[in-house]
Amino acid sequence: MLIEYRGHSCFKITQDSFSLITDPYMPGSVPGLKDLDEKANQVICSHQHGDHYGLEEVKLSDVRVDTPFDLTIIDTFHDDKEGALRGKNNISIISYKDTKVVHMGDIGCIPEDDELEKLKGCTVLLIPVGGFYTVEPDVAWELIKRIDPQVIVPMHYRGDSFGYDVIGTVDDFLKLGDLPVERIGSTLDTDTLGKDRKVMVMTPSKA
Repeated sequence: MLIEYRGHSCFKITQDSFSLITDPYMPGSVPGLKDLDEKANQVICSHQHGDHYGLEEVKLSDVRVDTPFDLTIIDTFHDDKEGALRGKNNISIISYKDTKVVHMGDIGCIPEDDELEKLKGCTVLLIPVGGFYTVEPDVAWELIKRIDPQVIVPMHYRGDSFGYDVIGTVDDFLKLGDLPVERIGSTLDTDTLGKDRKVMVMTPSKA
C-alpha cells in the first residue's frame, strides 16, 4: 500500500490501480498549503469543515475499478463534549490483506473501549497532533499507547511555512514521546516497513 502525504490531514492511499483520497482541503483553507488538484477512485472525509471537505478538488476517475480496500467507519466526536463544540468526526479504517491504516480525522475525544478495540495493532496510525481543534499532544500519545500501532504518522500540525497559528508543531508532539523518529519524504510504502515501532514524520508535498 502506498501512502502519499499532501498536507494537513490529506493523504492519497493507493493499492494496485485503485486510489483513495482522505480529507482533501478546500482552496485557501489551510494557510501555506498549495491548492489540491487530485484524481482518484474514491474520496472519504472525516467531517464537513472546509479544511477536510474539499470534494471539488478531487476528480473521480471515470474508469470503474473495484476497490481492493475494506473500509470501516467509526462515528466519534470532534471534541470532548460529544460534539457540542465542533460536531461529529469519522475514524476511517482502510485495510488490505494484513495491512491496516487508520485515519483518525479530527478526533477530539477518547473513543469508547469497543471502538478502540477495532483500531488496536494497526499497521499505520494517521493521527492529529497539533491540538486546539483536536486532541492535545499528550492525549494523542495516550491514544497511541492504547491503540499500539506499528507506525505513527503525525498530521494536522503547524510547520514553519504552513498550518494554523493556534495549533502546535510536530516537535511539540514528538518531545512528549519516547519512540524512535524517522523523517521521510512525502511517500510511504507499507511493504518496506520493518517490525520496529516508530514515528514517521512525512513531508507534506503541498507545503
